[in-house]
Amino acid sequence: MRRYVLTGAPGAGKTSIAEELRRRGYPVVAEAATDVITVRQRRGSDEPWSEPGFVEAVVRLQRHRQQAADARGHVQVYDRSPLCTLALARYLGRPVGPTLAAEVDRVTLKGIYQRQVFLVEPLGFVTPTSARRISLAESLEFARVHAQVYVEHGHELVAIAPSSIEQRATAVATYLGPPAPIEETPDPVYLT
Repeated sequence: MRRYVLTGAPGAGKTSIAEELRRRGYPVVAEAATDVITVRQRRGSDEPWSEPGFVEAVVRLQRHRQQAADARGHVQVYDRSPLCTLALARYLGRPVGPTLAAEVDRVTLKGIYQRQVFLVEPLGFVTPTSARRISLAESLEFARVHAQVYVEHGHELVAIAPSSIEQRATAVATYLGPPAPIEETPDPVYLT
């Protein structure tokens, strides 16, 4: 099983690239933080990322999704990983809780994710959403923290330069190889 991670600045296009790869037949595991934010906002929290337990909730969902995806294909694409959550904790100035620490240890010691990590480079702007309220300058700093965390944990960053979604997905796909034949992954789904 080869698990590849897309990482980088908020608003750089990771999820759009992941969606294009899913369309091409690759199993893709969805980013967790946005889903945690969405659920908490629906419950009335305007800025869930400022709440205690937010980082730990994200990493629990990431682990659940990674383990649920294990039987899907010989190559998988992950829209972020627990190392991104470690970068989030650092960026927010939060302590690393026991769940995050254990998950970072697990994925690092077991080599859960491929050494090559796709660093999706910023587009030069950030489109705000209800879950993404960050300026371009903040986004660039957050991307720097992501890169630093991955390098500290022994990963090689593969830069995915700004271009069309199709071109960026093709750049990633050259590392992935072809998607598994239909027999191996009958219904590739965007795991949520």
